[in-house]
Amino acid sequence: MAKTNPGRFFEDYRIGQVIDHAVPRTVGQGERALYHALYPARHALYASDEFARACGLPGSPLDDLAAFHVVFGKSVPDVSLNAVANLGYAEGRWLTPVYPGDTLRASSEVIGLKQNSNGKTGVVYVRTRGRNQHGDAVLEYCRWVMVRKRDMDAAAPEAVVPDLKKVLTPDDLVIPQGLDFSGYDFTLAGEPHRWGDYDVGETIDHVDGVTIEEAEHMMATRLWQNTAKVHFDATFRADGQRLIYGGHIISMARALSFNGLANAQMIVALNAGAHANPCFSGNTVKAWSQVLDKAETAAPGVGAIRLRLVATRGGAPFALKHEDGKYTPDVLLDLDYWALMPR
Repeated sequence: MAKTNPGRFFEDYRIGQVIDHAVPRTVGQGERALYHALYPARHALYASDEFARACGLPGSPLDDLAAFHVVFGKSVPDVSLNAVANLGYAEGRWLTPVYPGDTLRASSEVIGLKQNSNGKTGVVYVRTRGRNQHGDAVLEYCRWVMVRKRDMDAAAPEAVVPDLKKVLTPDDLVIPQGLDFSGYDFTLAGEPHRWGDYDVGETIDHVDGVTIEEAEHMMATRLWQNTAKVHFDATFRADGQRLIYGGHIISMARALSFNGLANAQMIVALNAGAHANPCFSGNTVKAWSQVLDKAETAAPGVGAIRLRLVATRGGAPFALKHEDGKYTPDVLLDLDYWALMPR
């Protein structure tokens, strides 16, 4: 018997199947340092233990997206090793902050299957949960992936497309225990703008850009132990290019959004996300945001703000879709999320 793992193909998945992912990972300060080396991340809550303690937390957590990448990476060998592309996200929630010294593991449940009309690929929907060493859920999210078939003659399964929430409500948000922004230091945070300064519908051009390089992308995918072939193997795509990991674009855009949203400190929910167009080495990523909604929370001094974060291939800000509803060629990412901000 072959001892190597070729990865799962579309016909290997079943509705209700639960997959426990291998290789738990203990995260530390090195994880934070590498994350901040890869991305221009400057949000104060994730940079300073003292700032985090002044906000009611025991210390500075690991960046929310760093925790997301670790959990996501655990799922890749079982979910997307033979993926053509990761298509979208929904119902993502950060449930417990991750601190240096925590050990993360993950599992996924198959919640939907739909073969594509070409008979060569299908879409697999999963709900993935990450847990720490105490068994506490730290985050959960749904995603759907286009996966190759091994056997083109394999019968198509009954199509099941899960009914996922388009938007999580403020009541769905989990506020970290003890979080208190009533004594928030705007000077140390880097910008004076608070929750009340933003209007629904407002758009923000984050101005800065970063040109993607192969070296940093490969470091990121190795750091998160993301083994999807489209990111590593240049022979896996007909065009001979390695696809930049979509999470790399998410983190890059989030870091760029600091300029204008420095006080949107904690991501607590992911409503929706689409990798609109592929990104390759040499592309320059820029970002803009739109305020979609706002809500009060029960935590002292804490407001929730719903944001659309758009990453572009250096395109003009605020251009998103054509009249036919399709994304413009310059749009790389369209992400809808909730963040916590001082009121």
